Amino acid sequence: MSLPQEQPVNPGEISGIRQLDGFWLWVPRVATLALTLLAIDYLFNLGLFTVVTAVESQFFYTVVALMLPLVFVLWPAFAKASRSTVPWYDILLFLFAVSVCGFFVFNAEQILDSGWEYDAPDYAIVMSFLLWGVILEAARRAGGWPIGIIVGFASLYPIFADVMPGPIQGFPSSPAQTAIYHAMSRESVMGIPLQAFANLVIGFLLFGVALQQTGGGKFFINLAFALLGHVRGGPAKVAVFSSGLMGSMSGSVITNVLTTGVLSIPAMRRVGFGRSYAAGVEACASTGGVLMPPVMGATAFIMASFLNIPYGTIALAAVVPSFLYFMGLFIQIDAYAARHELEGLPADELPSLRQTLKEGWYFIFVFVLLIWLLFFLRREAIAPFYATALLLVINQVLPYQRWGWKEVKDFFSSAGKLFAELIAILAGVGLLVGALSVTGMSGTIANDLIFLAGGNTLVLLFMGAATSFILGIGMTVTAAYIFLAVALAPALINGGGMDPLAVHLFILYWGMLSFITPPVALGAFAAASVAGARAMETGFQAMKLGSVIYFIPFLFVLNPALILQGSWDEILVVLSQAIVGVALIAGGMQGYLLGIGNMSLYRVLQWPIRLALIAGGMLLAIPGGGPVPLTNLELTMISAVLIVPALALVWWSNRSEKQAAM
Repeated sequence: MSLPQEQPVNPGEISGIRQLDGFWLWVPRVATLALTLLAIDYLFNLGLFTVVTAVESQFFYTVVALMLPLVFVLWPAFAKASRSTVPWYDILLFLFAVSVCGFFVFNAEQILDSGWEYDAPDYAIVMSFLLWGVILEAARRAGGWPIGIIVGFASLYPIFADVMPGPIQGFPSSPAQTAIYHAMSRESVMGIPLQAFANLVIGFLLFGVALQQTGGGKFFINLAFALLGHVRGGPAKVAVFSSGLMGSMSGSVITNVLTTGVLSIPAMRRVGFGRSYAAGVEACASTGGVLMPPVMGATAFIMASFLNIPYGTIALAAVVPSFLYFMGLFIQIDAYAARHELEGLPADELPSLRQTLKEGWYFIFVFVLLIWLLFFLRREAIAPFYATALLLVINQVLPYQRWGWKEVKDFFSSAGKLFAELIAILAGVGLLVGALSVTGMSGTIANDLIFLAGGNTLVLLFMGAATSFILGIGMTVTAAYIFLAVALAPALINGGGMDPLAVHLFILYWGMLSFITPPVALGAFAAASVAGARAMETGFQAMKLGSVIYFIPFLFVLNPALILQGSWDEILVVLSQAIVGVALIAGGMQGYLLGIGNMSLYRVLQWPIRLALIAGGMLLAIPGGGPVPLTNLELTMISAVLIVPALALVWWSNRSEKQAAM
C-alpha cells in the first residue's frame, strides 16, 4: 500500500504550548502518574492513599494542586515568550501555585469541620485571594485571553452586584466573603465542573491518550481506507469514518484534525478534491466526532453531573443526532463525488482489510468492553480504567505496537498536558459559576430571559442558539456549556417546558458550531493549515458541508423522540421523517440526489429545484405541534408540495439527458 504521506503538524505550535526538556520534562509526567494512582485509589476505594483520598474535598484539592501549577510551566505568559525554556518568573509562579494549592490540600478537613466556607481565619482568607489570582492567570494561559477576561470580570461580580443595572443586579458580598466562597465552597472552584473531572473525566482522557499512543489512530484510518478507500469519493468518506471514531475518543476537534487529517487530506487531494473542500470535510468530521458516542469529550461528563443522570443515558441520547449529522455529511460527499466524477483510490494502494484487522482487532474488542461497562453495567467512573488496562496488556502481548520506555514517557507527557489545560479552564469557569450562585443570579437570569423572549419558546430557542454560538467563539466548548447550563438551560426547561436532556444537548451542539463557522472556525482553520488552503474559504466550505448540524439541535429539542425519549412508535415516525429530510437537504446542498441524479443539468432550473428540496427537507424533518404552530400532517403536506415537483423535474431532466446521449 502507498497512501499519501505528509509531515504532521505539531499541535504545540498551534496551541502555543511550551516544548520542555530536561528536568521540566519530568514534572508533568510525575504529576500525571501521581494523579492516575490517586484517582484509581479514590474511584476503586482501595484505601492505599487515605492521607489525601479519604475526604472527598481533599482529593479534589489534590487534583488541582497536581495539575494547576503545571500550566505555568507548559504555557508561556505571552505569545512572544520563550517556548523552549522555562523562565525564572514562571518557575516562581509554579512554586507559588504549588504552595497555595498545597495549603488547601493540607487544611481540607479543617475547612470542612470548622465551616471555613462561612467564617474563615484571616490567614485562610489571604490564601483564598491568592488561589483566586492563581486560577485566573492559569485560565488565561490555558484558555486564552477571552476566558481570562470573562472569568476575571465575572468572578468579581459579587463584590459589585448591588450597584449593577436592574436585570443583572444581585446580592452583594464583601471581597473577603467572595474569596472564601470561591476557594472553599462546593459551588465555585470545587463545584460541578471540577467534581465531574475528578469523578469521571480522568479515566476517559487516559483511555483516549492510550488509544492514540498504541496506534489506535493508525488502525482506524487504515480500517477506513480498507473499507471505503476504493468507492466513489473514497478518501473523503475515509475522513468521515476515521475522524468520527477518533474524535469520539480524543474529545478535541483540533487534535483530531491534526491526527487524522495529515493522511486523509492528501488522499482526498489525490483523487481530485480541492484543497478547501478536503480541509472542510476533515473539519466537519472532526467536529462531529466530539458529538459521537461512546465517548463525547469532557463536556458530556460534566453534563451528566449537572443533570445527575448516568453518562450512558447521555451517550445513548446522542446516537441519533450524531447519526443524522454524519449521514448528511456522507450524502453530501457522495453527491459531490458523483457530480465531479471523483473515483476512489486503486485497490492495490489500499491496506488489506484482513491484515488491518489482524494487527488491530483488539481496539474493537476494547471498544466493546467499554460500551458494555458503560451501557449495561453502568460503571461510568471505572469503565475507562478497565478498558485502558486491557488495551495496554494486549498491546504488550502482541508484537505490532509494543511500548518501550519512550512510549511510557510520551503517554504521561501527553496526558499531563490535557489534564493541566482542562483543570485550569474548569477551575476558571468554576469561579464564574460561583459568582452567579452566591449573588442569586443563576436563578434570576432564567426569568429575565423568559421575559425578554415574551414567553415565546421558539424565540427563546433562537436566543439560546445565538448565545451558545457567540460564547463558543470566545470560550472553549466546555466553558461555554457550563455557563449556559447555569444561566440559559433553566429558562428553556422551566419557561419552555422542554426536556432537560434535550436542552443540554442543544446547548452543547450550538457551542460546537463555532469550530466550523466563520469568522472563527478554529477546526476549519486547523484543517486549512494541513491542506495548504485559504482559511476563510475552508471555513465556508465546512459551513456548507456541515449545514445539517445547524438545524438538528432544533429537531430534538422540539421533539425529544429524536434523543430516544418517548414511545417506540413515535421515535420511529420522527426518525424516519428526519432521515428523509436530512437526505433531501444534503442532496440539495450539493446538487445531486442518489437514485435520482444531477440537479445541475439545466442552469435555469438548478437553484429553484435545490432550494425547493432544502426547504421541503427542513419542513419534513421539523416535528409539528408544541411550540411549532403547524401539525406534523400540515408540515408534511407543505413539504410534499415542494419536494414532489422538484424530484419530478430532476428525474425528467436526467432521463432526457440519457435519451439524448443514446
